[in-house]
Amino acid sequence: MTLKQLEAFYWAATCSSFALAAERVHLSVSSLSKRIAELEASLGQVLFDRTGHRAALTEAGSRLLPLAGALLQQADLLHQQMGATTGLRGPCRLGVGELTALTWLPRLVAAIERAHPDLEVSVHVDVGAALAERLDKGELDVAVIAGPASRSALTAVPIAQATFAWCARPEVAASVRSMNAAALQTHPLVALPPGSGVTQLIDDWLRQAGAQPLRRLHCNHWGAIAGLLAHSGGIGLLPEGWARALQRRGVLQQLKSPVPLGLLDYAVHHRRDDLRPLVATLRDIAAREADFTVAGSVF
Repeated sequence: MTLKQLEAFYWAATCSSFALAAERVHLSVSSLSKRIAELEASLGQVLFDRTGHRAALTEAGSRLLPLAGALLQQADLLHQQMGATTGLRGPCRLGVGELTALTWLPRLVAAIERAHPDLEVSVHVDVGAALAERLDKGELDVAVIAGPASRSALTAVPIAQATFAWCARPEVAASVRSMNAAALQTHPLVALPPGSGVTQLIDDWLRQAGAQPLRRLHCNHWGAIAGLLAHSGGIGLLPEGWARALQRRGVLQQLKSPVPLGLLDYAVHHRRDDLRPLVATLRDIAAREADFTVAGSVF
């Protein structure tokens, strides 16, 4: 029995497919299967039931899984403490939402590549619920998502807060003057669809302000929302860095409100059982680079 065999077994048991597990340990599927077969021969136990459409853990495999995880964690700790790991290598799969992608994602990727040039970084942009599902299946290593972990298999470490501002084009701002309940009776509310973190901020503000929009215009793309606000009679939220940049250009104007807007907390999410040094490293780099005030290259 070897650590490499245990590693192959552990990821085959915790990923949604042998193909994903093979990617985790930088092997072909056939080589992964060979290591698992060697482990089974060494232990004299069948660890996977392969009769169904998808391999499932046997009773022996279920007993081995937590033991293998603990042993691999100790091996990683030994490598770190003895200085055996000089740099990370292999696939590095990041998940981010659109707001992260349009603000500080370039800084994050650049920082990862500087610190660990042998990592093969790939980025998947999606909504938070989809990213959480991919994490749970083992398809992503970490993801930057708004709010706490939504699944029991995941954990989240807060890294930054995003701030927002009410905006409208200058002609609308001149007629509104203040962002209040009355403003939404004469101008449509331009916003992300229900279910996003920002939608929750808006709903909280509406309750506090005692406001009910006469009409909502939903759009699932931040850049398109900025364009709609610049060329329509609508009012909406934008990240504060974007709002400042567009106000300097005279495209939009920020609206003051007697009711304050809340902040949106962002965190690095990952699987609770994923104790690889890669995860801790990505979490630390993300915490250093996170900055939602960056206007990015969009403007």
